[in-house]
Amino acid sequence: MARIIEGNFSAEGKRFGIVASRWNSIFSEQLVAGAIDTLVRHGAEDRDIIVVRVPGSYELAQASARLLKSVELDAVLCLGVLIRGSTPHFDFIASEAAKGIAGVGMETGVPVAFGVITCDTIEQAIERSGSKAGNKGAEAAMAAIEMANLFSEIEQL
Repeated sequence: MARIIEGNFSAEGKRFGIVASRWNSIFSEQLVAGAIDTLVRHGAEDRDIIVVRVPGSYELAQASARLLKSVELDAVLCLGVLIRGSTPHFDFIASEAAKGIAGVGMETGVPVAFGVITCDTIEQAIERSGSKAGNKGAEAAMAAIEMANLFSEIEQL
């Protein structure tokens, strides 16, 4: 029979970094609040959560990489909100942010959760930052907890 390895949802004893964009802060602050609440409700201690603020979503990967070089963490959450405008700038930033964040996880071997909302409208940002479509910061926290535990399980093989 195959051995199945999965992470659990206990944040107890784990250390987390949250790197959050200040751009569209009315929404990104809700993501940060949702992430912290979720981590704490699942057993993380406030003292084991570090929040780093960056200017925009483009800087999320850079700050995450630097944070992981400076501090031993079990996972990092990258949180931001991008709302499409009338120029292609949105597409470039969204694409590069996603690639950069994925790259940090691959290079460091530490789980890096993608909690960047990419929206066409302000209404979508409202919905995804704590309204009827949930809180994507909280969802990123759940992914970070699960992946941190999964990596711990894999290391014990």
